[in-house]
Amino acid sequence: MTSPRAGVVLQGAYPPDAFGEMVEQIEALGYDHLWLTDSSLHARNAYAYLTLAAARSSTLRLGTAVTNPLTRHPAVTAVAAATVDEVSGGRMILGIGAGDRPLLALGLNPARLASVRSSIGAIRALWAGGIVSVQDRSFTLDEAQMRVPARADIPIFVSASGPKMLELAGEIADGVILLVGLFADGLAWAIDAVERGAVTANRPRPHVAVFAYGSIDEDEHAALEAARTIAAWFPQTAPVVCDLWGLEPSLVAAVRDAYRGGEFQEAAAAARLLPDDFVREVALAGGAGQARERIEAALAAGADSVHVFPLGERRMQTVEAFAACFRDVVGART
Repeated sequence: MTSPRAGVVLQGAYPPDAFGEMVEQIEALGYDHLWLTDSSLHARNAYAYLTLAAARSSTLRLGTAVTNPLTRHPAVTAVAAATVDEVSGGRMILGIGAGDRPLLALGLNPARLASVRSSIGAIRALWAGGIVSVQDRSFTLDEAQMRVPARADIPIFVSASGPKMLELAGEIADGVILLVGLFADGLAWAIDAVERGAVTANRPRPHVAVFAYGSIDEDEHAALEAARTIAAWFPQTAPVVCDLWGLEPSLVAAVRDAYRGGEFQEAAAAARLLPDDFVREVALAGGAGQARERIEAALAAGADSVHVFPLGERRMQTVEAFAACFRDVVGART
């Protein structure tokens, strides 16, 4: 049985030199993965920063967290991912999903499930050297073929929080990125959906990667406040998680009404409506003890890896603390 793995998720929110130093520190801490968000106008270009990360590391698996079929044509994504894979010596993972709040600034809505499926099929066919024609509502390929080399089996991870996307991930993806919080019922529900998709396709369950947003700080009030904004993301984008936890529908509606911004960091007013207990179970929102509980919950539910998305003012402190907490949990399980 493969040992659980750990990773870090970052936005391109840092100057290039500072980011390069962070990459080196993340690898030195023993992490397996580094993911970069692909957030259109909200951060620096993900593929450029993944290339920087490739140059400043030697073992980290590098991935998008996540791209979508709308802001980049799938053929452009295929070439971008293959380029980073080549530059990094075969360390690329393409994370893809329907898209999220930043799409609104571009006049777009999240991609349909069918378009996510079609884009994955098209990208794989291009990597394999095929001549590809696709007519999808979101994109078209007309006898398209990549003219640069590509590894045909670059892994594709699908980001998912709703039942249909979770099942699609189980059916066709190499991995699934779970955005369902960090409490047992939500994790079990999501992994069950992934497994249903895998059974439907008569294939093994793909790798399950749980993303853990938040802050690890022994000043528990500071950690809670740093993590609170991600909690507001769930009523807006993944209300099923709120139902599973037991939030009152009227509160979910109030948060949705108050959350009119782009990314979750812009949801501070809405987040103040949410109870502290909810924040603590969907995010890292306390000291090392709380972090170990959330990591254990993810691994006990069946996750293959857990990845920290640090929030707040002391992000690298959270990255360092998560590495230690992860080692403690894995060590106690062996």
